[in-house]
Amino acid sequence: MANNETMPVEVIILTENTDIKGTVYVSKSTAEHRQLTELLNDKDRRFLAITNAEIYQKNSNQPPQRYEFLEIHMDCILMVHPLNQAVFKETPKSQEDIARFRELRAKLRQTRP
Repeated sequence: MANNETMPVEVIILTENTDIKGTVYVSKSTAEHRQLTELLNDKDRRFLAITNAEIYQKNSNQPPQRYEFLEIHMDCILMVHPLNQAVFKETPKSQEDIARFRELRAKLRQTRP
């Protein structure tokens, strides 16, 4: 996947039902602030290749599914952003907090009329 003309960028990809954390490869020859934009706007690209992917199901307490490599159809992507620009940084403690929050939210949904 990686070669002399590309460089890895860790990203978060949001879809309708999942959040995906992984690595995509962008062109070194593109201005840094345009790399993801150009990758996503490539009209010849129908799928986005992702390595070291972790798929988190929304509204679930399940652990993430992990894949060394996967491809996602471009039409399924709602948003992509570099992980290093995320305000929220994941830690084991934050993952526990997220799991507890999702569990509480699921319980609250069950009590709604």
